[in-house]
Formats: sequence, structure tokens, C-alpha cells
Amino acid sequence: MKRFPSIKKNSEFQKIYKSGTSYANRLLVMYVKPSEHPGVRIGISVSRKVGNSVVRHRVTRLIREIFRLNKLETDSGLDIIVVARPAAKESDFKKLESAYMHLCGLHNIRKESK
Repeated sequence: MKRFPSIKKNSEFQKIYKSGTSYANRLLVMYVKPSEHPGVRIGISVSRKVGNSVVRHRVTRLIREIFRLNKLETDSGLDIIVVARPAAKESDFKKLESAYMHLCGLHNIRKESK
């Protein structure tokens, strides 16, 4: 079974926060930075402001699944951090996916948008 391409180290998160570009909408904030890795890696941050641990893990799983399903539509060689906002806890899969794809379009990382 393949490992999920994720960003785990705090130092990597801090580099992307400082030198990456960011766009936001009502549900999510997305930071993107080009990397030397061949594929796309994602880091997901859901703070305690969103809800208790059950809610935070649910939002994390939804974002991870959205990334997995749309990975082929994004450019490669990128590090992406997705930060969930408190409004994400009431959202369903379709709303979160729409917000994610909207941010991908703003960053111009969707293959069909070029």
C-alpha cells in the first residue's frame, strides 16, 4: 500500500507559510509553494477553533479525500497546505470540494485552467 504524500514536519509547514502564496475563501485557506519533489504533497491544518477532535478529524478526512480524488487535475512539483476555517465544520463534501477547487483555480495549479 502506498504512503499518502503528506507534509508532516513543522519546519516544512513554516517554510511554506513564509514563502508560499496564499488565497482564501469562506471555508479554506490554501498555501502553495513549488518544491523539488516530483509529485504533489499536502499538509492539512485544522485548529481547535473548528471543533472537538471528532469534528477536526472528520474535516481532515474530507480534505484528504478531496485531494486524493483531484490529485490528477493539479500540477506536479508542489507543496500545498490547506487550513480549515471554523465554517468548514458545517459543510458537506460537495461544499468543501467546491471550495478546494476554487482555491486551486485561484492559484492556477489546475491543469485544465492553463
